[in-house]
Parts: sequence; structure tokens; C-alpha cells
Amino acid sequence: MYNNVGTQPGVSMPTAASQPNPFGNALYGSSSEYVQSNISRYFSDPQYYFQVNDQYVRNKLKVVLFPFLHRGHWTRITGPVRGRLSYKPPIYDINAPDLYIPFRAFGTYVVLASLSLGLQGKFSPEALNWLFIKGLFGWFLQVALLKVTLLSLGSGEAPFLDIAAYAGVNWLI
Repeated sequence: MYNNVGTQPGVSMPTAASQPNPFGNALYGSSSEYVQSNISRYFSDPQYYFQVNDQYVRNKLKVVLFPFLHRGHWTRITGPVRGRLSYKPPIYDINAPDLYIPFRAFGTYVVLASLSLGLQGKFSPEALNWLFIKGLFGWFLQVALLKVTLLSLGSGEAPFLDIAAYAGVNWLI
């Protein structure tokens, strides 16, 4: 019935740019600036957490699985980035949080649990979905517990992805 919605000859369609904005750019500018300035408080640059190589992964797994063998320092390395002091990415610092290992551990959990269900004859796509959801719920529960613990200790604000990285390492243990 209304299949001829496209442009029709002789009829000009109004564009979004031609409609006046009663608030001007003040409302848009302030809201977008607010979001950009506050998003980094909760979510840092996600690419930072995936800057890893094979040697880093080997060394990090050694530190996580055998911390008593770690002979280096336990603090993160800082360096100047764009005129201010910032932490080095994981490829240069073994103590930096990364999300590569936790994501791989989570994927390994889902695959091995699915394999176990398959060997028992109980595997189904719904079971795979349930394993994934249950694992995500457990990870977010660990993140929430870490966040509450940090806030109760009064240690200040920590970026969400840092907490997720530290909670994700618990999949290995």
C-alpha cells in the first residue's frame, strides 16, 4: 500500500540539516564532550590491553602460575606519553593488565566444558549457550566483587577494563 515511499518527481524532501535545531550546537557539544571526557574514567583504550606477543604471554603465564619464581619488580613501569606520565602497555611490562590471556582462558573454558559435555552425550547448542552465559556471569561477578572490595578499601577509582583483566586472570587459577 505504501511501497512508493522513495523520492517522487516534483516533491522535495526536507533534510535533517535544513531543519532548525532550537538548542543550537550548545546541547550537542556539551553532551558529546561530557561523554568523551568521562568515558575514559570507566573504559580505557581497549587496544592497550591487547598489545601482547608470544614472549609476553609465556612470561605472564609463568608469573600467574608460579608467582614465587618471579624475581623482577611487582610495580608497573611508567613512561612519558604525549607529554604526560602513563603506564607502559603489556608488551613492554609484565605487570601491566592485559585482556588477551583472560579472553583466551574464557574461550578455553567454553571449549573444554563443551567437549566434556560431548563426551558425556549431553552436548547441545543450548548447553553451549548456557556455558557461555554462566561463564560471563561468573566473570562479571568477580569484577563486581573486586570493584566493591577496592571501593571498601578506599583505594580510589580503577578503570573498569583493569578490573576485568585482573578478574579474568582468576580463570587460570
